[in-house]
Amino acid sequence: MQAIVVEKRGGPEVLKWTEVPDPVPGEGEVLVDVAAAGVNFIDTYQRSGVYDRPLPFTPGLEVAGTIAAIGSGVDGFEVGDRVVTVRAEGGYAQRTLVSVDAVLNVPDTVGLERAAAVALQGFTAHYLVTDTFPLQPGHRCLIHAGAGGVGGLAVLMAKMRGAEVFTTVGSPDKAEVARAAGADQVIEYRTVDFAEAVREVIGDAGLDVVYDGVGT
Repeated sequence: MQAIVVEKRGGPEVLKWTEVPDPVPGEGEVLVDVAAAGVNFIDTYQRSGVYDRPLPFTPGLEVAGTIAAIGSGVDGFEVGDRVVTVRAEGGYAQRTLVSVDAVLNVPDTVGLERAAAVALQGFTAHYLVTDTFPLQPGHRCLIHAGAGGVGGLAVLMAKMRGAEVFTTVGSPDKAEVARAAGADQVIEYRTVDFAEAVREVIGDAGLDVVYDGVGT
């Protein structure tokens, strides 16, 4: 099969389309025919050497595709199932191995490209609004970067949980994206102080939680 292999640290030019042996699933693993692979920051960090990873390697953690083969000890999945994972071992390839405890079924109503694109950001947003601070009806939250991948999904999920959502964005175009996701109050932080903008709406009542996915 073909895969993208990194043999030395560097920029995108070190990504090489290479013939590699077909992987065989071991115990507790499934082999996935890759339909779409996500490109994430961790992939670029590993490629450039910011995150150390033994060479050579094939990048790619986010993958959606169809199960092509199943190893021993795997229950609950069959060949042909449509699945997604954020823990692939070399997703920039035609096929990749995944531990069965790291795959989820993809509904027939969701395209595999969309599943690969949304999985990691969706898991992150879900964790924020259901575990980090479990939003309940009537809560008021501020979600920074409400037009971004994680932020936009967090806005959607927060509204599903009945919260009042304030969000910050960096431009009028992004403001429209956040409003379309359901944000109640959209603040363009480049033109106004977001803390003052929140106080103008709710006074001294305060927020229940602030989700900041861009702070350092």
